[in-house]
Amino acid sequence: MSKTASKHVWAFGPRFRSGSFGWRSEPAITRIKEAVSEIKAVARKEPVLAAEGAVLFLQKLSPALQNIDSSSGAIGTAVNRAIDALVPIVAKAPADPKVRRKWLEQLYQAHADDQIPYIECLGDYWGELCNSPEISAEWADRLVETVDTVWSRSKVEHGYYHGTSMCLSAMLAAGQHTQLLT
Repeated sequence: MSKTASKHVWAFGPRFRSGSFGWRSEPAITRIKEAVSEIKAVARKEPVLAAEGAVLFLQKLSPALQNIDSSSGAIGTAVNRAIDALVPIVAKAPADPKVRRKWLEQLYQAHADDQIPYIECLGDYWGELCNSPEISAEWADRLVETVDTVWSRSKVEHGYYHGTSMCLSAMLAAGQHTQLLT
C-alpha cells in the first residue's frame, strides 16, 4: 500500500461493515452514492488512491448489504451504477503492475465471496481492470482451465464458476480471439 493510501481514511469505510444496513435498502443506496462521490472526488487529484478506495469499497460492499431486502431491485441497480462508475477509476489508474495485480487479487476474492451476488457483473469488466494485454493474459491463463472443466461437465450436470465472465473478458482484452472461439 502506498504511503498516501495508508494515511488516508475513507469516510465510507466504517459505514460498510458486514450486515451494517439491516433489511432496508434506502439507507444503503444513500451510502453507496456517498461512497462513489467520495472516491470520484479523490480521483480528480489522486487517481491511484481513488482506485485503492474503489477496490476497498467493492470488497466491503456485498458483506454490508447481505441482509437487505433486494426484492425491489433498487439496491441491485445502485450497486451496478456504482460498479459502472468505479471500474474506469480502477482501470485507468496509473498503478504499477504489482499494485494492479494486488487489486485484482482483492477483487477476485471479493467476487468469489459475493454470496447474494451483488458484484457479480464486476467479472464482465475484468479485461478492462487488468489494464494491459499481459495482465489480461495472465488472468485468462489462470482461469481458462476451470472454465473448460465446468463447461465440459455442464453437458451432463449444471455447473457454475464465478470466474467465467472474468476469463472471457480477460481473453478478449489479451487478444486471445482464437481461443475465445474454440
